[in-house]
Amino acid sequence: MRALLVILALVLIAGAAAMQFGFISIDQTRPAVVQAPRFEADVARVSVGTENKTVAVPTVEVERPAK
Repeated sequence: MRALLVILALVLIAGAAAMQFGFISIDQTRPAVVQAPRFEADVARVSVGTENKTVAVPTVEVERPAK
C-alpha cells in the first residue's frame, strides 16, 4: 500500500514538473456551466533515435606483483 502511494506521489510530482517546464499545456476550451468542462492538452513531441559510432577505447593492462 505504501509503495502505491509513493508511486502516485511521484507521478503527481512529475506531472506538476512537466506543466511547470512547459512540456504539457492544458487549456479549458468550454466553461463548466451545465455541461462538463472541456480541456485541450498540447504536449511536447520527443524524437528518439539510434546512431552507430566507432569509439576509441583505451586498453588497460594489469600486472600482478611478484610474490
